[in-house]
Amino acid sequence: MTKPRAYSVKAYSAASATTPLAASVISRREVTELDVQIEILYCGVCHSDLHFVRNEWHFTQYPAVAGHEIVGRITKVGPKVAKFKVGDLAGVGCMVGADLSCPHCRAGNEQYSPTNIQTYGSPEPFIGGFTFGGYSENIVVNEHFALRIPKNLSLPAVAPLLCAGITTYSPLRHWKIGPGMKVGIMGIGGLGHMGVKFARAFGAHVVVFTTSPSKKDDAFRLGAHEVIVSRNPDEMKAHAGTFDFILDCVSAEHDIAAYLAMLRVDGNLTIVGAPEKPLPVPVFGLIMGRKSFSGSMIGGIRETQEMLDFCGEHGITCDIEMIRMDQINEAYERMLKSDVKYRFVIDMASMKS
Repeated sequence: MTKPRAYSVKAYSAASATTPLAASVISRREVTELDVQIEILYCGVCHSDLHFVRNEWHFTQYPAVAGHEIVGRITKVGPKVAKFKVGDLAGVGCMVGADLSCPHCRAGNEQYSPTNIQTYGSPEPFIGGFTFGGYSENIVVNEHFALRIPKNLSLPAVAPLLCAGITTYSPLRHWKIGPGMKVGIMGIGGLGHMGVKFARAFGAHVVVFTTSPSKKDDAFRLGAHEVIVSRNPDEMKAHAGTFDFILDCVSAEHDIAAYLAMLRVDGNLTIVGAPEKPLPVPVFGLIMGRKSFSGSMIGGIRETQEMLDFCGEHGITCDIEMIRMDQINEAYERMLKSDVKYRFVIDMASMKS
């Protein structure tokens, strides 16, 4: 195949780990046979963006363009594209490529493929360099990695579903959460608030764990049946050994033993938050109740589309605060203070003004 030409795109990028994001110009590839070009209308702001831009995971190449919660409109399609036409709404999440032939890809778990190409920070196989994310005018991806967006949902509030949504939906689906089950959600942030909405929509009895009594009202608004203030030992003791499943959305250090003790026999705790330091796990606490402690990433493309369709059917979106592109550095600082309910979303039209 002939190497595609590159073209220039306006973006917001960081030149180093210590410099703020600023207006810049990056290169994208022209569409190939199976590619679609998407004009980006809205892009969610994930905590992973901040980690990446500031090289906290120690693999960032600069200039760095973050953003993997992308919603937009198809503006160009390759000659062999069958999934979309010009004018369609489309979304892009955390992945933009993989070989699609390995066992993981064939099973619909592209996120675990060793050939997975991340939306930002992965080697760009067509024009060289590294992939650039959604803090930009448009993006070009293989049609397989573009997702159909339900037309009945608010587009800005759909954007974070492409990461925060699927990150919580996938483990709840994997552990077959449904009616008659008691499910705990740890933390009410960008991830946790979606976990509450999904667990409630699946028919479970939903209990939110929070360290802050002030978050009780919001937990109930989001769909919780009960709220446990985890710093209250009496409240924790009253629910010990009663949970079928707990979704841990906490990224800060926390006492994992206290939550494993909340599981019933054969219960599971799945962590999707990413604490900086390892968590000490009480082995006997697992052994004595045949409990399990697991982790989960995002879902594959098939499951992500299922999640979006489910959201369309049930009217589920993220709680967001809209910002302009030039407010991104301020948003990062606020995000570090958990000063957002519950996801920032960039109105990409602001790049044109």
